[in-house]
Amino acid sequence: MKRWFVRRFTAAGKLVFIGIIVAACMGVDTNRAVAYQAFAFLALLMLLSMVASRYSKPCFSLRRSLPRHGSVGDVVNYTVTLLNLESRLQRSLSYIEELKDPRPTLDEFATTVEPKEKERNAVDRFFKFYRWSWILDRNLRGVVEEQEAPAIPAGGRAELKLSLNPIRRGILQLEGGTIACPDPFGLYRSMVTSSHPDKILILPRRYPLPPFDLPGSMRYQQGGVALASSVGESEEFASLRDYRHGDPIRRIHWKSWAKVGRPIVKEFQNEFFVRHALILDTFCEAAHSETFEEAVSIAASLACTIDTQDSLLDLLFVGPQAYCFTAGRGLAHSQQMLEILASVETCSNKVFESLDHLVIQHAASVSGCICIFIAWDEERQQLLKKLQGLDIPTKIFLITESSAPRIDPAELNLSRDDSFHQLDVGAIEEGLARV
Repeated sequence: MKRWFVRRFTAAGKLVFIGIIVAACMGVDTNRAVAYQAFAFLALLMLLSMVASRYSKPCFSLRRSLPRHGSVGDVVNYTVTLLNLESRLQRSLSYIEELKDPRPTLDEFATTVEPKEKERNAVDRFFKFYRWSWILDRNLRGVVEEQEAPAIPAGGRAELKLSLNPIRRGILQLEGGTIACPDPFGLYRSMVTSSHPDKILILPRRYPLPPFDLPGSMRYQQGGVALASSVGESEEFASLRDYRHGDPIRRIHWKSWAKVGRPIVKEFQNEFFVRHALILDTFCEAAHSETFEEAVSIAASLACTIDTQDSLLDLLFVGPQAYCFTAGRGLAHSQQMLEILASVETCSNKVFESLDHLVIQHAASVSGCICIFIAWDEERQQLLKKLQGLDIPTKIFLITESSAPRIDPAELNLSRDDSFHQLDVGAIEEGLARV
């Protein structure tokens, strides 16, 4: 009802609607007050407006020009082209972008629990208003303000510049567009919706990171990387190929040149390079957690900051199954890593041990580990001890609420003092600036 009232009535219409209610209350006794006359006049005017609006519906089609990606915290600008299919001039129109309805289904509302619901009083827990508001906020991924359209001649078109403000990462679905047209009195608006589904992938928020040293050094990679984009200087022989201008003379394979009658050079594959593991902790009981969202944002920030031109970056996390995505040296780019992080969800049906196994399996090939944890318990401490036992340098980012107890890095026996960082939700950017 609130949505209907806000969208259907113009500012003047809302004033008239309030006037009808006031006049009705004041004019109950028709023998002592004449406010009932104002009520009759205003009610009749509103009724005429609502009837007239049914005969002023425009006919139009639309086309969007959307970018492929957006990012939380960055405004996405795009254009919508409206085509007037009527044989008359259309004026005083407004365009409303129809996003996916954020209201929960009955199933979702009944089974989803607000994180702080147990702390609320009995009345709030019974009516569950805060649960409804929390689910609405969680499901709403973006906001687009209503845009006034210029006058469109018969058969003409108008191009609107719209701004989308992404709130949550993930796929943001656009269902269609609605044209609002006021009646001749300017009180009530008719609505015509055109179904035009579109979607845009919203990437996680990224924080600026200062330059910092990553743990570890170059390690031998058995067989190298098959799809590596560069050829290195190690002594691992890869193949023979024809000489190209600029190749060093010391690489010429003289026996092959004598055999085939043309210059042949030796090619080597670089099997010593840096490989880092970026470990994302997805084990959270709540389906939606600000702590987890900040952990994903930090992982995205690191994926964009770490230079993968001459190194590899493995993203390790557990979802429906254990995942390992590798970027760098021609395998993938940071943009693809961000697309993966845009869709990662919390894991509540598996145990932390599955992430432990995944990390240990890849430990032999990595130069160092960057761990992003959303809790600090015995299981996560055991993983850190195993990495220390394997002599793998580790940098830890622990995301906690501001009220959580502080962890003393000296108790962790880390190789460096700057290897442990506890960041508070709500002050992540300030915490990262001190890294």
